Amino acid sequence: MPTLHWIGKDKVINHHQDVPYRILEKQYTYKDGQESDAPSENKIIHGDNLEALKSLLPEYEGKVKCIYIDPPYNTGNEGWVYNDNVNDPKLKKWLGQVVGKESEDLSRHDKWLCMMYPRLKLLHKLLAEDGAIFISIDDNEQANLKLICDEIFGGRNFVTDLVWRHSDNSNNNTLKFSEDYNHTLIYSKKDDWKPNFLNDVDKRKHFKNPDNDPKGPWFDGNPVNNPGLRVNLQYNIETPSGKIIKHPPNGWRWSKETIAEKLSTGELRFSPDEKRLIRRTYLNESEGLPPSNLWIDLEKTSHTRRAKYDLKSIFPEVATTSLFPTPKATKFIENILKIATLQDSIILDSFAGSGTTAHAVLNLNKEDGGNRKFILIEMEDYADTITAERVKRVITGYGEEKKAVEGTGGDFSYYVLGKPVFLDNEMLNEEIGKEKIEEYVWFSETKLPYQAQQENYLLGTKDQTAYYFYYDPNSITTLDESFLRTLKTKASQYIIYADNCLLTKELMQKYNIIFKKIPRDITRF
Repeated sequence: MPTLHWIGKDKVINHHQDVPYRILEKQYTYKDGQESDAPSENKIIHGDNLEALKSLLPEYEGKVKCIYIDPPYNTGNEGWVYNDNVNDPKLKKWLGQVVGKESEDLSRHDKWLCMMYPRLKLLHKLLAEDGAIFISIDDNEQANLKLICDEIFGGRNFVTDLVWRHSDNSNNNTLKFSEDYNHTLIYSKKDDWKPNFLNDVDKRKHFKNPDNDPKGPWFDGNPVNNPGLRVNLQYNIETPSGKIIKHPPNGWRWSKETIAEKLSTGELRFSPDEKRLIRRTYLNESEGLPPSNLWIDLEKTSHTRRAKYDLKSIFPEVATTSLFPTPKATKFIENILKIATLQDSIILDSFAGSGTTAHAVLNLNKEDGGNRKFILIEMEDYADTITAERVKRVITGYGEEKKAVEGTGGDFSYYVLGKPVFLDNEMLNEEIGKEKIEEYVWFSETKLPYQAQQENYLLGTKDQTAYYFYYDPNSITTLDESFLRTLKTKASQYIIYADNCLLTKELMQKYNIIFKKIPRDITRF
C-alpha cells in the first residue's frame, strides 16, 4: 500500500500519545430552555480539538458509532472567521513546538497533514468496532486525506467517496469549471461494516399488488440463478406440462425442496411459455435499498445556500452568513445519521463550526423518538455564542409566525478544557483536585463513569475486583498491613494504588493484592 511522506511526519506520527490529558470542566447544562445542575449525555466542548479528543478517551474509547468531521479544506482563504487556512497563528505556534525548526520549511499541505494526522489517530481510537467516520473535504486535500486515512484506518476499511452536490446553482464567475460538489470520504473500523439500508418510497414505486396478494405489494424481476458457482444446485426442473427448464450455468439459488415450496406459495411461478422461472419479491420482505454514493437530489440532501438561510433564521440578529459562508446543510448530516447510526448511538463532530451536527441529531431524535447522543468540539471563541447558542435555539424553537420552527427538546452540557492531570515532570497535578484524579484513575482501570464512594480511598468495584487509591496530596502513603485492616469491601482481588508498599509477596498472593505505585503505574492516555 502506498504511503504518504511529508516534512514533519516523523514528529507527528505518534504525537497523539504525547498530548496532555486534560480534565473537562462543566460550565453549565442547558435543558428545555433553562440551565440545570445535572450533567447531560450530550456535550459541547470549547477547546483545542486535539486535547479535547484526548480528554474523551477514558469514557468514549471504542464507543462512538458515527464520527462526522468537516475539517479546514486548506483553500488559503484567510477571510473567514472559521479560518480555512493552516497559517492560522494557533497552528503555527503548535507546529513550532511539535515539529521544531523544520516547520519553517513546511508547505501549506505539509502543515495541513501535520495538523490532521494526530487528530485522525485519536478519532480512530474513539470509533466503535461497528462504527464509521465521514470526512468532508474538497479537491485541495482530498488525495492527501485518502492516503493518510488508508494508513490510519486501513485501506481495506475504505468504504466509499460520497459525492454531495452542495451547490444549487452553477458558479458562472469562474474561468475554468464550476465547483458544485464536495467529497466525503467514509472509513469503517472493520471491513465488514454495512450502512443501514434506506426505505426510499420514490425508488420503490415499482412494487404493486394488482392481484391482491395477501403478502402485500410485489414486483417481478429479481434473479433466481445463483450468484456463485454451486455444482450441487445444478439440476433441471420439470414444468407441470412436462417441459424441462435447464439450470442456469452457476445453478439455482435454492435447493429442489425450497424451489418446490416457493412454487407452492406463489413466490415462484412458471412463465406462460414454461421456459423460465419468475420470482416475486415482496416489499415487506425487502430490507431496503443500499444508499448511493452520489447525493445530487437537492430536495433530499439540501445545499449550502439553504444551510445559510437556516442559519440566518436561527440568528436573525447576527450576520451569520459572513461567519459561515459554506455551512453544512442539516439534511445532509441527517442523511448520514440515517445510514450510519442506531437510535441510541453516540455521534462525534470535532470540527463543530456552527453546530449543524447537533442540530441534525436533535431533528432525527424528534422524528423517530431516538436517543442519539452528540459530542461537539469547537476551538474558536464562538463555541458558546454561536455553536452552543444554535443548539439552545434548536431545542426551544426559533423563528417567528409562519416561519417559526418548533423546538426539538433535549439538553446538553457545555465544557471547557481544564488543567492537565500530569505535570511536565510526570507528577500528578494536585491543582485539579483529588476527585478529578480519582475519576481519571477509575476510568483508566474500568472505562466506567466514576461515582464517589463512602469508604475512604475506595474507587469502586468491578468484576469482583476492588480498586483503592490510597492517596494524600500532603503526605506519603504506604500500603502495609495496618492499611489492609481498614479495608471494608470484600472482593476476589484488590488493586491498590499508593506511594509505597511494605507488604510481602506472600501476603499479596494470599489476598490477591496488586500494588500500583503513584504516579508511575497510573495509565497515561
